[in-house]
Amino acid sequence: MMHFVASKLRRMLLLYKKSKESGVNEDSEVTEDSKVMSFDKKKFDLRRVELLRTVGTGTFGRVIVVHDKCSQQYYALKILIIEELVRLKQVEHVKNEKSILMQLNHSFIVKLHWTGHDAKFLYMLFEYVCGGELFKYLREVGHFSSQTTKFYTSEIILALRYLHSLQIVYRDLKPENLLLDSSGHLKMTDFGFAKHVKDRTYSLCGTPEYLAPEILQGKGHNQAADWWATGIIIYEMLVGRPPFYDEDDNRLHIYQKIITGDFEFPNEIDDEDAKDIVRGFLRIDFNERLGGSKNDIHEILNHPWFSDISWNDVLHKKLKPPIIPNVQSDGDTRCYEQYYEQDWSEIPLSSMASRSLFKEF
Repeated sequence: MMHFVASKLRRMLLLYKKSKESGVNEDSEVTEDSKVMSFDKKKFDLRRVELLRTVGTGTFGRVIVVHDKCSQQYYALKILIIEELVRLKQVEHVKNEKSILMQLNHSFIVKLHWTGHDAKFLYMLFEYVCGGELFKYLREVGHFSSQTTKFYTSEIILALRYLHSLQIVYRDLKPENLLLDSSGHLKMTDFGFAKHVKDRTYSLCGTPEYLAPEILQGKGHNQAADWWATGIIIYEMLVGRPPFYDEDDNRLHIYQKIITGDFEFPNEIDDEDAKDIVRGFLRIDFNERLGGSKNDIHEILNHPWFSDISWNDVLHKKLKPPIIPNVQSDGDTRCYEQYYEQDWSEIPLSSMASRSLFKEF
C-alpha cells in the first residue's frame, strides 16, 4: 500500500524539485517547541521525504504521512490545491491559519514545523500524531467514564487557557479535532477557524452541534464560545452524543435547541460535579458562563470536579492516560481510516496570479 502511494505521487514531488525555478518560498517563521523533537526548518527539504499514506481529506486537499529519509522522522504533510483555495476565496483563511499556528508552542497543540509552495500546491508540515482521533475511541465504546472524561477535559482546558492567553479563539472544539499521541495524551489540531479576538468577532463558523448561542444570534462572540464547546464535549464524552442533538440531523432544530439551552442528563449519569460543570459551561448568557470572564479560568481549575487533579501534573503529562493507542512505531497509520489515494499529477499548474497570492507562504 505504502509503495503504491509513493509511486503514484512521485511526480508531484518531482514538480516540487523543479519549483525552485518558479520561486518556491521555504523561509517561514517557526517557534521551537521543547516538547517536540528539534526541527531545523532551514535544513528541511521536501524532496527528501517519502510519501506513505493519506490520513485525512478535505475540500482543498489532503493530509499524508511522510517519512524524512534524512532524519528518519515521520510528519503529517498537509497539501492544498492553490487554484481551489483561490476559487473558493480561502486565501486569507489559509494565511491566517499559518500565522496562528506558527505562534503556538504547547504540549497539547499540534506543531506546525514548516510551510512552502510550488506551482500547484501549498504545503504545511506538522508533527505526526499517530494515535488517531479521540472521536474514533469514543465511537468504539459509546461513551467514557467520568474519570476518562475528566482526563481529556483537563488537557483541553490547559490548551484553551494557553490559546486564550494569546487572545486566540479556537472555535472548532470537537472529538474529531483532538488527536491522541502514542502515549495517549491529547493534541489539538485543525486551526482553520481560529482567530485573534481582542473584544468580539461576528463571523459565523464552526460545527453546528458545538456552536454557542451568541454565534448563532450574531451578537458577537469571544473566548467564552470555546468554553461553551467544552461543556458540549464533556457531555458528549459522558453520554455518547452532544446535548443539542437531532436524530434527523436537522440544523434548524439543533440551532433552536441551542438558543433555548434546554438539555437533560440521562439517569445513568450520576456524577453531580460533572453535571454541574457542564451546566456552568452551557449557560446561555456568556457573561455568566463558566470561563466567561478573565478571572473565570481559576473558577474552572478549582471546580469540585477537578478536586483530585493536580494541574501541574496535567501540564507535565504525569497523569496516566486512560487509553493507549495500539501503535507499533512513530509512523504507524493503523489508527486512521483508509482513504482512496488520488493521483494529483494531472492537476493543472496554478496561474501566476494565483501563485503570487502565496509568495510569502
